[in-house]
Amino acid sequence: MNKAVKKEIYFHVGTGKTATTFLQYRVFPKFDGIYYIQRTRFKKAEKIIHAKKFSRYLISREFDQQLEQEVEKFSSSFPDTKPIIVFRRHDSYIASQYRRFVKNGFRDSFTNFFDLDHDEGYFKQQDLNYYHQIKILENNFNQKPMVLFYEDLKENPEKFIEKLALQMNVTIDLQKVNLKRKHGSYSEKQLKTILFLGKHVNMRKRRIFKNRILHFFWRFCLAVVRYKILYLAKLIPRTFFSNKPLIPENELEKVRDYYKKDWELCLAYAEK
Repeated sequence: MNKAVKKEIYFHVGTGKTATTFLQYRVFPKFDGIYYIQRTRFKKAEKIIHAKKFSRYLISREFDQQLEQEVEKFSSSFPDTKPIIVFRRHDSYIASQYRRFVKNGFRDSFTNFFDLDHDEGYFKQQDLNYYHQIKILENNFNQKPMVLFYEDLKENPEKFIEKLALQMNVTIDLQKVNLKRKHGSYSEKQLKTILFLGKHVNMRKRRIFKNRILHFFWRFCLAVVRYKILYLAKLIPRTFFSNKPLIPENELEKVRDYYKKDWELCLAYAEK
């Protein structure tokens, strides 16, 4: 009687704005020696793993505030999985998240998006507690998580990818990896424009149709409107806007100071 193939599973628990899309589309598909389950097939991952006869699998999915719930669900089926997580320094992370949300129609100020004083923002203080996320992974999986950092990837992508491949015992031809930046960040002027208009017209991603086809077309049209606004904003003179930054630097300093210990704990954990 044939023995069942032992499954070795790696689960990249991608968080937003930590190069998750870059890894999912440009790096992971180039790994040799492991079967990669793309993010669009994440809901079918369990069936794929049970159906396929490969011994090694890599799954990647982007989570933010859903991380704990999704990890608990996945670990109930595959507790021996090796989790992978990439962190970005707290102030840089929350600033990038805010810019992304503004681009997608968020209508409030940075302090209403992330409120350190009263914790009443869209993102909560606990959402940026990285060491807590490490503990979630430790408590749900039998293997300790592989902790990596966005700053290392940005500084030296080749070294970052080689390190990841080495720890996963896979090979990769770096010459086949497109390391060019997909697109630059939107300018303050563009984001201030869509933030201003968003206070008068709701352009946020949301479901208003239960029908999937109608919902798709609604989302598509909304996206076209947003991107046209962002493009046309380039033509608006800078004098139209105040010199007040989209994200006050003192707010980012507060975030850095508040999470300094958490960042140090994560760095130390990765070193171990």
